[in-house]
Amino acid sequence: MFFHNKRLQYTVRVTETNPGLANLMLEQFGGPQGELAAACRYFTQALGEDDPGRKDMLMDIATEELSHLEVIGTIVAMLNKGAKGRLAEGVETEAELYRAISGAGNDSHVTQVLYGGGPPLVNSAGVPWTAAYIDTIGEPTADLRSNIAAEARAKIVYERLINLTDDPGVKEALGFLMTREIAHQKSFEKALYSIAPNFPPGKTPGDPRFTSVYFNMSQGDGDAATGPWNTGERWQVVSEREAQSAVDGGDGSATTQLDDAEAAVVAQMAGRTASVPAGDPMTGAELGMADDEALTEVQRTLESVPADGVGTPRPGQ
Repeated sequence: MFFHNKRLQYTVRVTETNPGLANLMLEQFGGPQGELAAACRYFTQALGEDDPGRKDMLMDIATEELSHLEVIGTIVAMLNKGAKGRLAEGVETEAELYRAISGAGNDSHVTQVLYGGGPPLVNSAGVPWTAAYIDTIGEPTADLRSNIAAEARAKIVYERLINLTDDPGVKEALGFLMTREIAHQKSFEKALYSIAPNFPPGKTPGDPRFTSVYFNMSQGDGDAATGPWNTGERWQVVSEREAQSAVDGGDGSATTQLDDAEAAVVAQMAGRTASVPAGDPMTGAELGMADDEALTEVQRTLESVPADGVGTPRPGQ
């Protein structure tokens, strides 16, 4: 059950109409790193979570993300409000109205005309929100890592939006939203490391022959750039090209088992589609080409034409 409190989680104060900035703010309203995507991600994870502590945490954060959606949506509406009124009432000339909603150099005119200045569930490029943004897989150690990354990405987007405006009230509200991404990331990290063991994700262990092998597949300039991700006692580095294939000890080929009926039809298909390596079949491209003698004559003609087409001979003539 949900209840709505009409008071925002954080007070929104917008100094002046700015539809261009409003359009950019939509990235955190209906974009892949936005608040709706976060709320849906954590809400669906909470519904399927069996651990009571993680379930409560996910539901708390999912609900707070809906509060953040309300804050960012309100910012969008406030930034659009003046332009929305002018456009709805047609109080200016066509040219003045167009300049007012498109002068920011982005697609603010799209959100003004199509959505009337309200906060639509699209990103800043006008792409509709999609459930494909939700990458929940139902394994806590994998989902929590994904949540940590999602909060990190959202924080970076908020940083960029803060850098785009000099409106103090907008900066302050965005700063709050950005800070809450940090708090959520901390909660998710604590929840992840409270699961022991939490790596590798899932139950099935990896093949010990390969879990600590680093294949140096990209070789050339920069190959000397090493670090703890590929050096040290925990890693076996394989740089030899021959040792990077057929690492299972086989011959590196692909085989399949077919019954007699399948083998017969596969052989029949292979025979029907076999290439004939001998000979030189005529192609459609060749049918449209001039013969060698005609090509030679065309070349002579081109060489006899002056470079400027009037009378200046070509170099060497």
